[in-house]
Amino acid sequence: MIQDPFINQIANKIADLGLTTPAILLLTAHKPWAFIGSQCLLVAQPTLNIVMPPQTIQNLVNLLAEDSRLEQLIASLESRATESRATQDGLST
Repeated sequence: MIQDPFINQIANKIADLGLTTPAILLLTAHKPWAFIGSQCLLVAQPTLNIVMPPQTIQNLVNLLAEDSRLEQLIASLESRATESRATQDGLST
């Protein structure tokens, strides 16, 4: 599976903040609404361009619009959470 650099960037940021478990939970729970969220971003894009780069907004729209990309993000977060737990278990023994 080819990993998208934007997905890696988002997953790394979430992991650095220590929010992998809540992010996995929220992404999984709100997966049916992701497409609607992507369309809302498109509607708000002219306003969001003031505070965010247009390419970032487009990447978020693409991430939310395609189920496969959202699944890649969830899988990436799950693997980071597993690695983190393995590292913590190795340090505690």
